[in-house]
Amino acid sequence: MFKKKAHTAPEATFKETWQEGDWATKLSFIIMGISQLKNKQWLKGLVFLLSEVIFLVWFFYNGISAISLLGSLGKIKKLTRVFDKNQGIYVTKQPDSSMVILLFGVISIILIALLLVLYYASLKSTRHLYALNRDGKHIPTTKEDLASLLDTRLHQLLMFLPLAGILAFTVTPTIYMITMAFTNFNQYHPIGFSWTGFQAFGEILTGSMAGTFFPVLGWTLVWAVAATATTFVFGVLLGLLIESKGIKFRGVFRTLFVIVFAVPQFVSLLMMSMFWDNAGPVNSWLQRMHWITEPIQFLQNANLAKLTVIVTNMWIGIPVTMLIVTAIIQNLPQDQIEAARIDGANAFQVFNKITFPQILFVMTPALIQQFIGNINNFNVIFLLTGGGPLNSKFYQAGSTDLLVTWLYKLTMQSVPNYNIAAALGIFIFIISAVFSLLAYRRTNAFKEG
Repeated sequence: MFKKKAHTAPEATFKETWQEGDWATKLSFIIMGISQLKNKQWLKGLVFLLSEVIFLVWFFYNGISAISLLGSLGKIKKLTRVFDKNQGIYVTKQPDSSMVILLFGVISIILIALLLVLYYASLKSTRHLYALNRDGKHIPTTKEDLASLLDTRLHQLLMFLPLAGILAFTVTPTIYMITMAFTNFNQYHPIGFSWTGFQAFGEILTGSMAGTFFPVLGWTLVWAVAATATTFVFGVLLGLLIESKGIKFRGVFRTLFVIVFAVPQFVSLLMMSMFWDNAGPVNSWLQRMHWITEPIQFLQNANLAKLTVIVTNMWIGIPVTMLIVTAIIQNLPQDQIEAARIDGANAFQVFNKITFPQILFVMTPALIQQFIGNINNFNVIFLLTGGGPLNSKFYQAGSTDLLVTWLYKLTMQSVPNYNIAAALGIFIFIISAVFSLLAYRRTNAFKEG
């Protein structure tokens, strides 16, 4: 079980630091870096001070304006004709670009949050310097601070760039897209849009989109369960078969299945799409054998299309499971298996009591990850069926569309609904996150970790 780390009390409180500190310590609560500069920690002090100066300059020149516009997302929402007194004519004013206003507003809030984090780090550094001065201890120099960055605090230095990249290219776009779910940014308001609260969520759950959302959600869950279960079961069986006694050329069989996995997925899926086509090899061969007179609608019939994508996914997913299973089987404790056989256990009992529990114990976290991956499995559905066949009861979705492919169509087709797509993305995240947390916390791998 995980052990909780003991929390040690700080060497001084912020209250004591403020009350008992010298002028530089007190001033550092307002102007970052003063205490560090007084104690000759030049680099750290300049970083804190310049960060605050740059932030204040930006805030007064751009930040206040960006945050003030965030509440309205612009005053002009559509093309407007106004009279220009200077020219004496009517002129047309373009709507305010709400996307740009929203983007700069989100960035402004993130920058303010980052400054608050930096301000807290400055206060902690000031408190530490106060405690060192109070206790008469050595105060690290700039050279010693730099040396510690390459030694005891190397992890902080190495994590800076990855964390900055995640913030810039993952966190910021994610927050930006989440905020769009609370607007009316759609085909009717492509430039100037406004805040609408939870209206998009209401449209999905109880409004005009509910007739599409719940059937697509149901199929998404059925698909995720079926795709995960079939690749796992048949992958386990294939792995057991290859590792069985008496099987020759095991390396050849493994290589053949690895080739399937090694081929780029989009190539395999496009080939399989042609394979199942009305004029493809399957229908052509069946007609040549006079088993059918008309092509089977593998990808045009709703129920057959769903079955076809599940079967095709097995072709792609089984080799992955097979490789993991063979590795697990090769590392099973053979003494337990031999002892079970001596006690009279047959092959099925050995599999049921020893082999399968070990496979399940190792693979359960991977199965959870695979299930979540199948919920968001864009490639298989989009490249194989394109979400089709068309369903007249659905809004911009086909019979095999998953939530993620429907989201794509809501943003990329001729009638974009960005706010609905953003709200749908939030629902997908909630479903994936809740299932992952609940399922993983119940696995033996987590409990015994």
